[in-house]
Amino acid sequence: MKAGVVRELAEIYVEGSPRRYPELPLKENPVVVTDVPTPAPGSRQVLIAVEACGVCYTDIDIIEGRVKCKLPVIPGHQVVGRVVELGGGVSGVATGDRVGAAWIAWSCGVCEHCVRGYENLCVNFKATGCDLDGGYAEYTVAYADYTYKLPGSIEAEKLAPLMCAGSIGWRAYKLANIRDGYRVGLFGFGSSAYIVIQVIKKLHPSVEVYVFTRSREHAELAEKLGADWVGYPSETPPRRVNAVIDFTPVGETVRRALELLERGGRLVINAIRKQTPVVLDYAEHLWMEREVKSVANVTRSDVKEFIEFYAEYGIDAHVQVYRLEDVNAALRDLKAARTRGAPVLRIK
Repeated sequence: MKAGVVRELAEIYVEGSPRRYPELPLKENPVVVTDVPTPAPGSRQVLIAVEACGVCYTDIDIIEGRVKCKLPVIPGHQVVGRVVELGGGVSGVATGDRVGAAWIAWSCGVCEHCVRGYENLCVNFKATGCDLDGGYAEYTVAYADYTYKLPGSIEAEKLAPLMCAGSIGWRAYKLANIRDGYRVGLFGFGSSAYIVIQVIKKLHPSVEVYVFTRSREHAELAEKLGADWVGYPSETPPRRVNAVIDFTPVGETVRRALELLERGGRLVINAIRKQTPVVLDYAEHLWMEREVKSVANVTRSDVKEFIEFYAEYGIDAHVQVYRLEDVNAALRDLKAARTRGAPVLRIK
């Protein structure tokens, strides 16, 4: 089968330092598209013929070494495809089913976090496209209990962002504790934020949404999707915000978001890693009961809930489609904020 494989880290060095900076371009062609053996499903696993796979900034974090994964690895954790083979002990999934696979590939189910319902914090958590090979391939395997049935009537490319951008955005939305009448700030407006603004507008019509972005394309999309104000992160919105979700890979936006946060407000950081330091002053940024909360992975219930939300309310799926052979162009465009909506690889 054909797959996009990462064999070594695309490290970026600046003046002898291994720190990686977001403003620097991605190393040229870090993913090699090549032929590899088709995997076979093991116990409780299914083999999926991949139709489409979303491209996520976490894939760049993996490629540049900020997220520790096995090497070589086939990235991709926003997988949509058809089940073509069942491993032993599989129930509830049949060949021919249209399914998705997300970042959560497996959790132990017995640690204190899993027992409390926080399988995203599992000490033995395994991730798709990191610990297990993912969807930048014609075929991939996934544990059946960690797949999600999807409608067969919608293009695979439009379903792919639901698996991560939508589901992690949904978790961030829940953690932000948004209420009617709030003013909400969104820092960054990539694949996840353009979904979250639609969730907020559909569930809380009275909420004002302020979008902070440096990208003209993202600003135009934010305005189209109903943002009440759009500006650069350095600009000041009409009023302070009650809640903020930060989608950016840089630490500076955390400081800026807290400067704009109302007393008693909450900042949710929807990022696995920050590439530059977060430097805060307690009195200026945290006093007056301001809160900071991170988002760590997703649970299966997050994915299922968001699929249910999508089925009831729908979202405008803004995707930019690439061929598997153009995966490196997709990654470079994503890092440079040139994509309009979610970048997705069309596999079949």
